[in-house]
Amino acid sequence: MTTTAGALTPRPPGRPASASKAEVLAVATKLFLQGERLDVQAIATELGVSRATIYRWYGSREGLLGTVLASEFERRIESADAACDARGATRLLIVIERVVREIAEHHAMQRYFENEPTSAFRILTSSGGIVQPRAVSTIEKLLDRVIDEDGYRPSIERSTLAYTLVRLGEAFLYNDAAAGLRGDIDRAAEVLVALLRTD
Repeated sequence: MTTTAGALTPRPPGRPASASKAEVLAVATKLFLQGERLDVQAIATELGVSRATIYRWYGSREGLLGTVLASEFERRIESADAACDARGATRLLIVIERVVREIAEHHAMQRYFENEPTSAFRILTSSGGIVQPRAVSTIEKLLDRVIDEDGYRPSIERSTLAYTLVRLGEAFLYNDAAAGLRGDIDRAAEVLVALLRTD
């Protein structure tokens, strides 16, 4: 496996340290999607910033990883929704099922759980972390769009439904006993159908 350090090109001497927070996230995301382990020092060297700067922006390596994962989830939801022609509950079902399936089948997620099973499970599912709250917010925004654009009326309160949908995805995606990917998407879809029905 190619190391993270080997995947990056050191900053040429004399190049000003002008990388932004967004550029750090972009490099970290690229490395993650390639199945590489995030090496904060290698990213700092590549972009010409100090490790302390990256930690100031993201708090820790786990904070950077969490931001990568949350941002990718947001991007995938938006992409799936833009490509969906269905309306109402069917639109929600198609978008969420597609994204959950993509996550389960993505080689980068599989590699992440192989290399860092315990921390991966914690980062992805902790209510006090970055990923879960942002995932809930992303699903709330999706629900808002479907409510406003399609006249969808959920059977339970919007924020409660968003949280429940995220927790459902976690339950069928991640195996807490083995700290790995479960990927039981077909069963998750059955529960989604029941949750997304209208009154």
